[in-house]
Amino acid sequence: MQIAERHRFILEALRQKGAVSVAALSEAMDVTTVTVRKDLRLLEEKGALLRSHGGASLPDTYVNDRSIDEKMQIRVEDKQRIAVRAVELLQPEEAVIIGSGTTVRAFAQAIPKTLKLTVLTGAMNVSLALLDHPEVELVQLGGVVRKSSASVVGHYAEGMLADFACTKLFLSVDGISPDFGLTTSNMMEAHLNAKMIKAVPQAVILADSGKFGKKGFGKICDIEAVHTIITDAGLPDAARRAMEDKGVKVLIA
Repeated sequence: MQIAERHRFILEALRQKGAVSVAALSEAMDVTTVTVRKDLRLLEEKGALLRSHGGASLPDTYVNDRSIDEKMQIRVEDKQRIAVRAVELLQPEEAVIIGSGTTVRAFAQAIPKTLKLTVLTGAMNVSLALLDHPEVELVQLGGVVRKSSASVVGHYAEGMLADFACTKLFLSVDGISPDFGLTTSNMMEAHLNAKMIKAVPQAVILADSGKFGKKGFGKICDIEAVHTIITDAGLPDAARRAMEDKGVKVLIA
């Protein structure tokens, strides 16, 4: 089987059974388990399935909390393109808030070292990415550390937001729904994100196309509360129109 044939076979098996194992796919397609795992990884990057230990299942509308190490392996190239596009929105000497997540970490890494900024963030991996940027003044929010996202949450972090005036927020989310709004898998992080959105004139959402149509447990805000969404070319036209109908500017990286 060629790669396209294998992918069709895997997706058809998922539609019929709901879940498949690596071992069963290896036997059915007469390929190695290494090849199957590569196929599953590629299909997951496209949002076609969810990998699990020893197999895969159909993607669920509802998003579960996943570790940052796991998220870093998903849709890496899309996140990098989104990050580069987001950097174009930065202005010299402005103060911005950067949220948590692997896409905003890629954004932080893409910021030029010569660009003078003040960055307020609760994400420790974002702070680490900017430590060697001599022109960036870092303000680290304090609070309870969520190890799965390498970021802080809680009323200490929320209270600090009132002491600063920032122009933009750059935020990643777990789910985007035209009807339900923006969501994340943790309710405390959702509450902090909502406070961040209210603290700035412009909220910019960095999210790959696989986040559209998904819902996390904690609602952040309605779609109308954000100014811009930056995503990849995999976003369906219908989803783009739904965002634009809500008054949101959609940028494709």
